[in-house]
Amino acid sequence: MSAPDVTALLAELERSQPDLAEEARTAVEWLTGGEPLETVTQLDVCEFLWYTLPIKVGPLKADGDHERLARSLGRLLQLGGMERYAALCVSPTTAQILRTYAREGEEAGTSAYQQALEATGVLPPDVPELQWSMIMGPEELGAHIACSAALELAIVAGESVDRTALTRRWLTEPRSELGGDSWLNRVHGERLNRWVLGRGPARRELAQPFEVRLHAPVTPQPLPALHRLLSLAASGESLPLRLAPSPEALRLRDLAERELGAISRDGAKLVITDYGKRLLKSPKAMWRAVTRLLLARGEHDFEVSAREAALMLLADGTLMSPGELRERVAEVVGGEGWHPARTVDDVAAPVADLVAQLTALGLAFSDELAVRMDRSGQLAALAALRAHALRPRKYVSSG
Repeated sequence: MSAPDVTALLAELERSQPDLAEEARTAVEWLTGGEPLETVTQLDVCEFLWYTLPIKVGPLKADGDHERLARSLGRLLQLGGMERYAALCVSPTTAQILRTYAREGEEAGTSAYQQALEATGVLPPDVPELQWSMIMGPEELGAHIACSAALELAIVAGESVDRTALTRRWLTEPRSELGGDSWLNRVHGERLNRWVLGRGPARRELAQPFEVRLHAPVTPQPLPALHRLLSLAASGESLPLRLAPSPEALRLRDLAERELGAISRDGAKLVITDYGKRLLKSPKAMWRAVTRLLLARGEHDFEVSAREAALMLLADGTLMSPGELRERVAEVVGGEGWHPARTVDDVAAPVADLVAQLTALGLAFSDELAVRMDRSGQLAALAALRAHALRPRKYVSSG
């Protein structure tokens, strides 16, 4: 069966129902963006009806409305033999969402749209390998569309669909249409490239070598200092809180309690939390939690930029004085366009805090004269940078 031709369908609608043709033409142009009608998926139709139509498509004429336009599109799709999509256009769900936008405003309408879209089952979920971005680049958008189409086909075929398992399979398996590459590899490459091309020439120059280095996952390493602390907290024995532990031990205790939430205070004792028990049981989870902690602040936070630059500068095991490290970090972030412009004094606190974290965790050596990461520290820096570079893009207002 040949694919439906939009021009022919519009001509037929013009002859049979001329009062619908104008709105149908407008709707199908928005829906397809000029692409063939056979490329449209259920996700495309839902997003058009429940988001694009009420948000972006204005009134067509004085007596027109969005429900009428949806019905017109439904008639066109019906003529093209796309019955399932046509039914969406005239469904009670579509009518209710459009009325919610009209009566309660954009926020309420968008909430109703998101709930309805999730209920369709064709929205690819976040998976351990990938959290979807709100703002997608071309590769990620292609991956999202491909996964959604696979979910749709499985549902239509009457299969019992594990959305997470199917999405992971579509993301990670080599695909012939990608020349043997995987969608996950494509998305990661796109995100790494975006991260490298960040703000300022000095930062781009520093980050450029990491685009290839961060492509492969970093092998988790043991964290003996944190493991010992959590093991002691889990044993139920009293910790020597009133003795005079080293600055590194105090910083590690603070990190475990306040930053990780892995231990808590009970009078004169520290006890392990449920989360701490999970970290203790899984070295991989402990590694992931700690490395993400190294850059775990707001996406647009100046402190993240300073800490990120410091990690890149130390990631090869280079021996640097604290003063030199601060100066190099200030050079990098100073060209990123922060207002007001940032200086060595501004980067001192975040860089010192990062070095204290690394030292407490046993990932770096530091004193008044020098800072240097050991091999585990270098890998921790790469893991932290990779997690940060591959994070999903979100709107600023979403945090």
